[in-house]
Amino acid sequence: MTTLANKSSEERTSLLQDWVKQYELVSGNRLSLDLSRGKPAADQLALSDALEDAIDGDYRAKDGTDVRNYGGLRGLPETRALGAELLDTPAAQVMAGGNSSLALMHLVVNTALEKGLWQDGRAWQKADAPTLITPVPGYDRHFTLTEALGIKMVAVDMTDDGPNMDQVRSLVTHDPNIKGIWNVPKYSNPTGCTYSGAVVDQMAQLPNDAAADDFVILWDNAYAVHDLEFPGTGLASIYEASVKHNTEDHVIQFASTSKITFAGAGIAFIGSGSTVLDSLENELQHMTIGPDKVNQLRHSRFLAGRIEQHMRAHAELLKPKFDVVLDTLERELGGLGIAEWTRPKGGYFVSLDVGPGLAKTVIQLAENVGLTLTPAGATFPHGKDPEDRNVRIAPTFAALDELTEAMLILTLCIKLATAQGMHD
Repeated sequence: MTTLANKSSEERTSLLQDWVKQYELVSGNRLSLDLSRGKPAADQLALSDALEDAIDGDYRAKDGTDVRNYGGLRGLPETRALGAELLDTPAAQVMAGGNSSLALMHLVVNTALEKGLWQDGRAWQKADAPTLITPVPGYDRHFTLTEALGIKMVAVDMTDDGPNMDQVRSLVTHDPNIKGIWNVPKYSNPTGCTYSGAVVDQMAQLPNDAAADDFVILWDNAYAVHDLEFPGTGLASIYEASVKHNTEDHVIQFASTSKITFAGAGIAFIGSGSTVLDSLENELQHMTIGPDKVNQLRHSRFLAGRIEQHMRAHAELLKPKFDVVLDTLERELGGLGIAEWTRPKGGYFVSLDVGPGLAKTVIQLAENVGLTLTPAGATFPHGKDPEDRNVRIAPTFAALDELTEAMLILTLCIKLATAQGMHD
């Protein structure tokens, strides 16, 4: 196929007129489609309905704890073991909390900012301008949390193997205001890349090389087991790398069951060294007398020994949706030279780059005909994509027929916006 840029002016004008007509037809359909958030669909949630039967009147944990009562700030032993499986770290170095990993991230970052994580007087707020590194495109919740706490952000490029480590090292080794780096290391949001073993090892070494002695690796392994194909893509253990480099107390991992069982009623986990966990427990004791251990127990019983089996069932529902996205992008845009996209093997998103300066236009065109997408710039700090190119596609929540229609609309909007830009 000849790229759009290499077609004659007459050919581009003819295509533009055709795409305008198609868009006008779509605009009369009064659609209401949504690809904006990475939520599990109802059939995925139904895979965990048996959670309700896991307690069956037996409220005693393996160690005899009555889970209906107070206590246990670090969580039940069997639940911490479940978190260890997700984080690839010893259960002794895991804290199991409530349903929100984002709340635990806020706890960690706020503690690091105000009091420090090591009970030795180091606190980020003592710096002139505490700053976190944010690989881009990246996870919008990391950005909004950081911004809400008044912490600055500096972006580095994301590659197929993870963050550009030359950029990262240059920042970390020269500026003591750089206090940490956000990561989604497996099936990263939104690109779907998985960090290479070399990048994982370099990450674990960073605290030793940093100009700041309170530098931390924030390791959000949100998609640890969210494979679309089996065996899934492997991720090297940041825990093992941190042991090698003696940086366990500067690597803080997060995970949850939010996209494994019930999105709003799962279990969240932190993994780190004992000093950090002690500091966090000291903070938590002022907020709660313990997590929801009934929920922890039912999750432990429900998922014990069957995480892969459970996630295979998720993949059977999700892979056809990702196939629709990728097949439509290839069929409608492949060869035109007007967009690039990732082909993830897991996770919840596809990252799409359109021509510079066109993402807002594409998203607005889609919204005008009833298709809601993640706002332009959401995958960058402060919502500002410097090239206005990135569009995040979240295919999981939509039904297959709706997703098919939505992708045809999205690709039409990309073709229309690009052709209009060339025509102007």
